[in-house]
Amino acid sequence: MSGWSHRHVLDLAAFSRDDYATVLELAHRFRSMPVTGARKLPALQGRLVATLFFEPSTRTRSSFELAAKRLSADVQSFSPSSSSLSKGESLLDTARTYVAMGADVLVIRHRCTDVPAQLAHELDQAGERTVVLNGGDGQHSHPSQGLLDLYTLAHHFDPHRPQPEALQGKRIGIVGDVLHSRVARSNLWALSACGADVVLCGPPSLVPDAFADFLHAPPPGQTVDPVPQRGRLQISRNLDECLSGADAVMTLRLQKERMTDHLLTDLDRYHRDYGLSHERLRRCAFSGPVLHPGPVNRGVEMSGALLDDRSICLVEDQVRNGIPIRMALLYLMAASDPVADSPRPPAPS
Repeated sequence: MSGWSHRHVLDLAAFSRDDYATVLELAHRFRSMPVTGARKLPALQGRLVATLFFEPSTRTRSSFELAAKRLSADVQSFSPSSSSLSKGESLLDTARTYVAMGADVLVIRHRCTDVPAQLAHELDQAGERTVVLNGGDGQHSHPSQGLLDLYTLAHHFDPHRPQPEALQGKRIGIVGDVLHSRVARSNLWALSACGADVVLCGPPSLVPDAFADFLHAPPPGQTVDPVPQRGRLQISRNLDECLSGADAVMTLRLQKERMTDHLLTDLDRYHRDYGLSHERLRRCAFSGPVLHPGPVNRGVEMSGALLDDRSICLVEDQVRNGIPIRMALLYLMAASDPVADSPRPPAPS
């Protein structure tokens, strides 16, 4: 396993292809090992993971907490409604409270972009040892979701060795509300880093033409792209064309809570134009897997029948894979030397 150089995990734009390989290899080991009862891995015993979620969450929060417990870490959850935020305490002071309690990792979700990065900077400036893991910030980034989507696809294409090479040359469609999606942005960095070609599909109001240049400039805050050669990125307005020749497709939830304008007026028409169903997949001769980061609006992004079809739809696999991916991230970040000092999980069977 290669070395790990990231103190915080804030954005997949900073990941090299070796970084992806490290996370996927470790997650695959965790996925194959028993994780109940006395068989839990003691790697993070005595460490404290605090989940500070300032936005509602089911999948991300629960899987981070399960991941920490399966590594034998202590877990402290934060609830804004019952916290001192209502008394005027600042977000930074709230975070510092958990640092003072001995938190080794803060998993932070916030509706505003860059809040996890700002907290990480403040903690570094103060000389604190606590590290920050971005659980989703605004429309910017959702690193662990991008990694679990990457693992789910890699495992689908190569169940025995789900590594970045499994995505090389694959054509992946991402359909729907790209404009408001931090998941889409994280997937663009991850998939392109592994050599996949990505097709963004949706109406101009949700997939602006400017996204065609998303990968051209160096990643935010960096002078050099850590990935020398990425896969290609293009935009399509026709879902049938996007699906034809695609190896996999991910459809995104309409992020109505983040829309500041009335970008869609007719959900039935949206489903007709950009919704997935068995009928559309057959018409386009599409035989690949279908993904969705959840939660799904049935009958909008995809039909209920397709969502329930486990032979095609990998939504439950994504949820299941979120736990070993987040175990891998916590293991790499919280263990003082995860390669040398901590017990290694077994090789996959």
